[in-house]
Amino acid sequence: MHDRSVLAPDCDCEIALRLDIGGSKHEADALSQYYLTRLLRKSFADDPESGEFHSARRIFAVAASHVPMMDVYTPHNHQPGIRGTLRFLCCIALVFMQPCVHAQTGPVSYHIPSKASEGFTDATIGDITLNIGGIFDLENPEEDKLFYQLVNKLHMNTRPHVIQQQLLFATGDRFSAQALQESERLLRKNRYIQEAEIEAFPRTDGVVDINVNTNDTWTLVPKLTFSHKGGKSTSGIGAREMNLFGRGIGIEALYRSDIDRDSKVLKIVDHHVGNSWYRFRSIFEDNSDGYTRQVEFGKPFYSLNSTSMHGISVSDSRRIDSIYERGEIAAQYDHLARNYEIHTGWSGGLSDGWSRRITLGLAYDERRFSALESAPGPSIPLPADRKLLYPFIGYELVQDKFEEAKNFDQIGRTEDRFLGTSFNSRLGLAGAGMGSDRGAVLLDAGARTSITYGQKSLLALSTDFNTRYEGDEFRNLALAVDAKFYKRQSENRLLYARLNATYGRNLDLEQPLYLGGDNGLRGYPLRYQVGDRRALLTIEQRYYTDWYPLRLFRVGAAVFFDAGQTWGDGPLGTGSDGLLRDVGAGLRLGQTRSGLGRVIHIDVAYPLDAKDNISSVQFLVELKQSF
Repeated sequence: MHDRSVLAPDCDCEIALRLDIGGSKHEADALSQYYLTRLLRKSFADDPESGEFHSARRIFAVAASHVPMMDVYTPHNHQPGIRGTLRFLCCIALVFMQPCVHAQTGPVSYHIPSKASEGFTDATIGDITLNIGGIFDLENPEEDKLFYQLVNKLHMNTRPHVIQQQLLFATGDRFSAQALQESERLLRKNRYIQEAEIEAFPRTDGVVDINVNTNDTWTLVPKLTFSHKGGKSTSGIGAREMNLFGRGIGIEALYRSDIDRDSKVLKIVDHHVGNSWYRFRSIFEDNSDGYTRQVEFGKPFYSLNSTSMHGISVSDSRRIDSIYERGEIAAQYDHLARNYEIHTGWSGGLSDGWSRRITLGLAYDERRFSALESAPGPSIPLPADRKLLYPFIGYELVQDKFEEAKNFDQIGRTEDRFLGTSFNSRLGLAGAGMGSDRGAVLLDAGARTSITYGQKSLLALSTDFNTRYEGDEFRNLALAVDAKFYKRQSENRLLYARLNATYGRNLDLEQPLYLGGDNGLRGYPLRYQVGDRRALLTIEQRYYTDWYPLRLFRVGAAVFFDAGQTWGDGPLGTGSDGLLRDVGAGLRLGQTRSGLGRVIHIDVAYPLDAKDNISSVQFLVELKQSF
């Protein structure tokens, strides 16, 4: 017999329910077997096998678990003594005294918590039921309105095979709480899924039935986009479907105009080609300054228990790159880039809470740069051409440690927060005369971890490092450190702080470090400062309201302070303006029904260290994936 913590339906308190799945008999089970069965079968004489009968029987078993152990039965005839009878009467009293415990038709269900219960260890998975909901819950009186009914009718729900294919378990498998939890996370990653929950329904024969409950988002979006940040605007018009015919396929046709170029874009994405774990992604852009063609196909490590991966990617682009000073274009050059890669990998799956992965592959990276005849600004040295063909080996380590939360980086949505540790690295070796124009050692590495302080504070740390060792020196060396701190103050208030710093050395000229309104310094023009080192501090007081206008947007707000600076010389040899600070406030609109984007940001920022050429107020409107 195993104890399991369960929240009863329509109940605000937590009760301990004892489940019997192939274990030894406990006194409470014997009591329910003897007394409760006899009593309840009389009460449900018309249908002794009904769902109400089994639910009531469970309720009495729950109540029995609240009473201290007594001498309940004799092992020979299971006839209760006086103390057992008293315990039974106490059980009945407890049932009627606890309004939180209700009988329900059908079996009791349990949402799988973050820690697996031993009570299901020896169970097998039985029936799997998919409950695919629409965009609005018409059983909710606030959403059972004509408009919401019409939206649900116009929307094509995700097809069952698309949901089922993403489940990491099947009928007949040994029950695994980890597989159910990770399946939930995989489902919630999809832009066309609003929420996902998986429930377990234990039976008396050592079998657990599973219910998979999902709700869709609206995925066919005519794209009339506009964003304004750093004093510059971006707009676009087109259409995007993220769940074509309910099959999980994304397609987008868009005309976009931003600060760098005008683009005609066609994207096609399918994360489950032919109802499998193979992924296909293609991007074709016809730009005012060139073109982009990208195609990717392969099978990734789609879960922590995945044992293999392989894939291929091809990218070919040509564009005009700009160098910015004080938010304005100072110089330009032509940039041709070709990248090809083929890779494969192996893993032993999840073991002792960790997944370890090894990858091997071959990569080709070519960059060509040329001057423009009519380029603005002064003549500058061009970035150096390079061509590298190299094999590589990679290693990845991921801990299985997640939690579900709300009102952190989203508003009113379930967030899957990584609380564990991960590490990844990749080492490549290019040889001169072997398809490369030089000898080089290429290294990329990264690590992440989280530290919790009690129940209300979390510190998330990450670091990334990449460099290229050639000619007896490190080239394009960049070390980035990122720290995010969350302090829960109440259900609707959270203090957020972030410190991000990057150290660069011998950076390639086409990869300077910018700081401005487009990457966190909200009171200043975009790409305002440039250098080879950068630091940015952000402090936000976040507010999450219960206001839900039209059942379409959840509303939040933020008051913020930013401070940042770059150091070192940029490509043009100019220095930094020193520390820049700003303050501001903004509105956050969480899009719970649309798959297009998670949070709309509407901010007003005031620079505290503005020069004469900077506006005293910056307005920012953009669509982001987080608060």
